[in-house]
Amino acid sequence: MKNPKYFRRLEQIQQLSKKEVKELQPVVDKFDFRTNEYYQSLIDWRDPDDPLRRIVIPDINELNEWGELDASDEEIYTVLPGLEHKYEFTAVLLVSYVCGAYCRFCFRKRLFTDDNDDVLQDMSEGIKYIQEHKEITNVLLTGGDPLILSTRKLESIIRDLFEIDHVQMIRIGTKIPAFNPIRILNDPALLSMIENYSTSQRKIYIMTHFNHLRELTDYAVESIHLLQKAGGITVNQKPLIRGVNDTPEILSELFRKLSFIGVPPYYVFQCRPTLGNYTYTVPLEKAYEIFEQARMRCSGLGKRARFVMSHSTGKIEVVGKTEKQIFMRYHRAAKPEEKAKFMVFDCNPAAYWFDDYEEYIEE
Repeated sequence: MKNPKYFRRLEQIQQLSKKEVKELQPVVDKFDFRTNEYYQSLIDWRDPDDPLRRIVIPDINELNEWGELDASDEEIYTVLPGLEHKYEFTAVLLVSYVCGAYCRFCFRKRLFTDDNDDVLQDMSEGIKYIQEHKEITNVLLTGGDPLILSTRKLESIIRDLFEIDHVQMIRIGTKIPAFNPIRILNDPALLSMIENYSTSQRKIYIMTHFNHLRELTDYAVESIHLLQKAGGITVNQKPLIRGVNDTPEILSELFRKLSFIGVPPYYVFQCRPTLGNYTYTVPLEKAYEIFEQARMRCSGLGKRARFVMSHSTGKIEVVGKTEKQIFMRYHRAAKPEEKAKFMVFDCNPAAYWFDDYEEYIEE
């Protein structure tokens, strides 16, 4: 199969009427748009509420003023352009400002602007920083999408990182297996590279982003199989999105299928309160209930996921809820003294984010 053509303008989407293009253009003027032939072919255009359409086609409600462009304050943990060091053992390298398509609910939509400087263009300073910080044992490559890069460019980054003795693991955060698995199927050099660098002692993890069962096409599943065969370790993380995967039935189907193909669920994120994201966000406590009901429909590795918020202060896991109280803990914390901190709050059905809760209840 040929590599699909990419689209950056609404008028290139033949399934959209001229009226729709005109109505949605102000959204695209504010938040960038990108999709491709392959992913467009998965959409049921007869259904205006199709979940895959909702992932990539703009929604007029994105213009509602709600949220912030940098909802998790990544800027304050950015030590160099494109390099974040929030958690002691982990460095995050933003190596690309392009994806196979742009999810409308992306929490880094600030990258997809003409004047962004958040992506690491020159890797040498970032590599030097990681060399000098021996506590860093694992590096997450993200962006944008690292698999948008040429294999030669990606291999150069991975080679430089694995030449650092204390770097023991590299994670590649990617939605390419969902957005454009043809990129993987048509590139044996990519698979050879993963096989070469994912050894018995150090591993490359592929952090996939499947949001809905229908993204798991035969092409997608085969691309995952080839990545696994090359030695990549695969897990899946995704946000819970209104109109996409916000029912226990849909979410559990995805959990089960992913576990069957060797991609156990890792994180389910509360959709971040990023500018324009209100229309995609489910209230936090409702989202947690959906998540738990989905897990109850699964067994084994299908129920391995954690429900978390990537908050400015850390990765906060929701661990339980009663009729009156909700329980959280820091799964990861920016401040060492807050690691594993347990918190109890009075329930707030109107809450969308950690900041919507009052001071936690002391025991």
